[in-house]
Amino acid sequence: MTIAREIPSQIMDSLRYPGSDARISHKRLLQTHSSIYQWIEYGLYLVAGVLPLIVHLQLADTQFSTQYRYLLVIASLMMMLIYPSFGIGRRSVSGVEGLKRLAKAWGTVLLLLAAVGFVTKTSESVSREVLVFWAISSYCLQGLVNVLCVRVKRYTRKVSSERCSSVIVGSGDIVYQLASRMAGNIWLDERLVAVCDFANSARSYDLPDGVRSIYNFDDLSSLIDRKQVRRVYIALSLKETPHLVEQYNALKDKQLDIVWVPDIYEFELLNHCVREMAGLPLITLNESPHYSGARNFVKSLMDRVAAAMLLVLLSPVMVTLAILVKRSSPGPAFFKQERDGWDGSTFKVYKFRSMYQHQPENLVQQATKDDPRITPIGAFLRKSSLDELPQLINVLLGNMSLVGPRPHAVSHNNYYSDKIKQYMARSRVKPGMTGLAQIRGFRGETADIAEMEARVRCDVEYINRWSPLLDLKILLLTPFKLISKKAY
Repeated sequence: MTIAREIPSQIMDSLRYPGSDARISHKRLLQTHSSIYQWIEYGLYLVAGVLPLIVHLQLADTQFSTQYRYLLVIASLMMMLIYPSFGIGRRSVSGVEGLKRLAKAWGTVLLLLAAVGFVTKTSESVSREVLVFWAISSYCLQGLVNVLCVRVKRYTRKVSSERCSSVIVGSGDIVYQLASRMAGNIWLDERLVAVCDFANSARSYDLPDGVRSIYNFDDLSSLIDRKQVRRVYIALSLKETPHLVEQYNALKDKQLDIVWVPDIYEFELLNHCVREMAGLPLITLNESPHYSGARNFVKSLMDRVAAAMLLVLLSPVMVTLAILVKRSSPGPAFFKQERDGWDGSTFKVYKFRSMYQHQPENLVQQATKDDPRITPIGAFLRKSSLDELPQLINVLLGNMSLVGPRPHAVSHNNYYSDKIKQYMARSRVKPGMTGLAQIRGFRGETADIAEMEARVRCDVEYINRWSPLLDLKILLLTPFKLISKKAY
């Protein structure tokens, strides 16, 4: 049985080295080593990324022009931004899986470089032969770095300390997700030997190799003595949390480290994380990812720079469309409507007017097929999504983003908020011109609750997975999804 939920790396970090002061010191030492290794690994990937190009230019006696210097600088910055999103340098994966992950990260960098070259019209100033050689040789060298780093980490982990034995006690999905993550983590100073599932559900799950199942406390006690177990994880669902004290009291007299793993996944989580404040552990269950941080700065910068550039480039198209709208029927070229924005704020969204001017209703009615309110030019604008272009002004003003949940009318939000779980969670990030729901085909009219629920699920997934790389992926896929049979 496959478990879809995953324990975040913050929780694993907080569970790795519990115990006495000596173990805490050992934990800090290992974490320091891990941090050093991580920076060294990043440095090796950067060197492997740029070195083949420098060497090739030198050997071929090709002039190391300003264009190639810019290329190396931009490539290095992109690697620093994109590689962590793929887990490169943070999660060591060997074999074919590690090379596939590396290929995806390096391929993304190359695609972005190609896009930059196309937009800035500088691609003609560099040799195609040099670029192909660089792309292939750099990936091969980075592959060697990946293999080397994984082997060094495993060897260091093996000789750094004697690994103690540990078991997991509890029930439910959290037990087996934790077991899977522990078995695949080469940095843990322990090895998992057993899972004690008091719900007797272990037969429905695949345990890692070398991990056995036991089903009662007597067998657990015997195994602790026989295998010299030194650490026990208690992982219980929230409804079984009252049994935590019982489990703890049964184990506390043994010479064991005892760690509690709360099953927070029984909540409807939104951008959850684990922190510490003045020595107190804090588990954030619901939080907007857009308050602060480097990634948020990157998103805001990308939004406003791209919006400004697109407004300049598309200004002839927008002026032409505005004239066509104005001539198609009486009324203004632009349509403004109040929408719910980020974290309870409201704003006026801009669109090209696609309907005949009419008296607004208390409950805004969604456009339907053959809607008589839509003008001839409006039908084309809505079908092609060109009516959304003025929202670039909203992005430039900062009340919208290029990517995010689409802003619904206030009346729609009032209607759906008490009918769909987590509906208003959509407003924990800035609304966007396009989003994950749109590239998956959820555009236009939502004829029933089920269709809106599917759209909301996509929006919540976007918030939980959000990263600049995901925004870029959605932006690249959006042009291929613009023509929709459901967009009326």
